[in-house]
Amino acid sequence: MRILALESSCDETAAAVVEDGRKVLSSVVASQVEEHRLYGGVVPEIASRRHCEAVVGVTQKALDDAGLTLQEVDAIAVTYAPGLIGALLVGVNFAKGLALSSGKPLIPVHHLRSHIAANYLTSPELEPPFLCLIVSGGHSHIVQVRDYTDLHVLGRTRDDAAGEAFDKAARAMGMPYPGGVEMDKRAQNGNPEAFRLPHPTVDGAPYDFSFSGLKTAVINLIHNAEQKGQTLPLEDLAASFRKAVVDCLTKNFVKAAQDTGSKKLVIAGGVSANSLLRSRLQEECRNRGWKFYMPELKLCGDNAAMVGAQGYYEYISGNVAGYDLNACAEMAVDQNR
Repeated sequence: MRILALESSCDETAAAVVEDGRKVLSSVVASQVEEHRLYGGVVPEIASRRHCEAVVGVTQKALDDAGLTLQEVDAIAVTYAPGLIGALLVGVNFAKGLALSSGKPLIPVHHLRSHIAANYLTSPELEPPFLCLIVSGGHSHIVQVRDYTDLHVLGRTRDDAAGEAFDKAARAMGMPYPGGVEMDKRAQNGNPEAFRLPHPTVDGAPYDFSFSGLKTAVINLIHNAEQKGQTLPLEDLAASFRKAVVDCLTKNFVKAAQDTGSKKLVIAGGVSANSLLRSRLQEECRNRGWKFYMPELKLCGDNAAMVGAQGYYEYISGNVAGYDLNACAEMAVDQNR
């Protein structure tokens, strides 16, 4: 089954053709990062307008690269939740138009589920059940993936997501957007023990995260130094902050795995590209004899190939939408339509 997939939840306009949920026939991504860098973050109105301009071109290129016409694909999948509502609406409405004009089924796909599905493309042997840590700019979840469309959230962030904390702290350090990527690079040359930073926990919820206090601690550290005319070693500060975030993520994820008896761990989302997080979890799983899976770097960020992968499993589970499908800015990953 060949699925044409579309993704427009934030600032990447993407289209792809995926076969049977595991094989990428084509994948095209039009990034807006250079434009949003001017503003230090994503401007929703600009993102929506750029999606309108790019969606036709990326879709046609995805079909051309796969050597297929619209009539030769079997279904249309699209990210419909969660994300920036204006950006989502561009993809959803374009997908509805394609489905209506071609007579193909329309498959609604949850953005976080598709991030998990990026691992099916990297590791075709991976099958549920497994425990997944989803970490991105807007989300930090520990999820039991019981089956491809049967998920249960064990833990989540109570305030900032890990990626959001990385980006805000990096901005305070004077690093360009996207800050999390730049911080990961700077941290390679820093001393992670140079600064003692808090490791917040949530009372009574051992799998939940809280990164707001950690972010604030770093910002206060920077402001205090500025007031005293001091210059902080940014590489050391970046390394210390990165270590603190990864410590929190790793601790809760490993505890959830121990408590649930999970021996197959998976990471997903934009922050799954973080080099320290990948190496730490590889080491933790290796020491315990657990299996560990992570998406290849090009599939960590937003793309449509992962939408096509999850779309296949949504389709075979009977999740097909009508032409009244609407976008939704907020929706739990374990919620079904």
